[in-house]
Amino acid sequence: MLCPNAHRDLGLAATRCAMELLRSRGHQVLISPFLSDGLEDTWPADLPTVSLEEGIARSRLAVTLGGDGTILQISRYLAGTGVPVLGVNMGHMGFLAELERMEIERLAEVADGDFTVLPRMMLDVELWRDGKVVYSARPLNEAVVRSLVSVVRFCAFGDGREITAFSGDGIIISTPTGSTAYSMAAGGPIVEPEAECIILTPICAFRLAARSFVLTADRHVSIRSVDQGSKEVMLSIDGEPVPFLEGDELRVRRSKETLLMARVSDSSFYDIVYDKLNDKMYTGGTTAP
Repeated sequence: MLCPNAHRDLGLAATRCAMELLRSRGHQVLISPFLSDGLEDTWPADLPTVSLEEGIARSRLAVTLGGDGTILQISRYLAGTGVPVLGVNMGHMGFLAELERMEIERLAEVADGDFTVLPRMMLDVELWRDGKVVYSARPLNEAVVRSLVSVVRFCAFGDGREITAFSGDGIIISTPTGSTAYSMAAGGPIVEPEAECIILTPICAFRLAARSFVLTADRHVSIRSVDQGSKEVMLSIDGEPVPFLEGDELRVRRSKETLLMARVSDSSFYDIVYDKLNDKMYTGGTTAP
């Protein structure tokens, strides 16, 4: 199944190339557009589509053609289905994507079964308000509670016991996959994506002792604000914003579902980190002696 983001794959040139390549190798190809709202009227008639639900039910592999955001958004639909995802980067950083657009011909070997599958831990997130759940989601990267203007005091708890409290801009609760995203930019640790843990990272904390915490994956985490009042605070789930009001509580735990990611590259996680972040540690190469 090809899942093109038509706002990234302009003119669907990469989608068409991938479809023709795979069909020439005798593979059936389904096309399910994703994050392509507003382009329905201009969709080419020679690229028939199916719904995402039908595509998942009939496919053994999902290939996204877009950026990291495309993979993050589609992950909530693929989690627990047993259908792995492989991303072709049509965006900028493409940290989650396995292939770049100039490597699209490698989809032939992938379709022939030449890939491995690695599970990625996800989170189950619930926003509680007045004693009931008003929002729930399953992020692959992170949940972020952040003030939009003023400094706010935040408290984080693990299994009901206080972990940290500080005044600052916000706090990030991330998976190992999300450790190289916003959490890293805020000073959090880089964690191997196949690890199993929950990472708490303060954002611009007004406290020297406020540091990142790496928690066991089975810890139940909750986040509250203190004396928030009328200050505007938002919850962001893999980039999707939700208002976080006075008295709200965010509850986060490890999800029972995982996302399967197809892997074809021979590069190590460390090579990918250095390449994507332009931070080569060894001028003579990335392989330690």
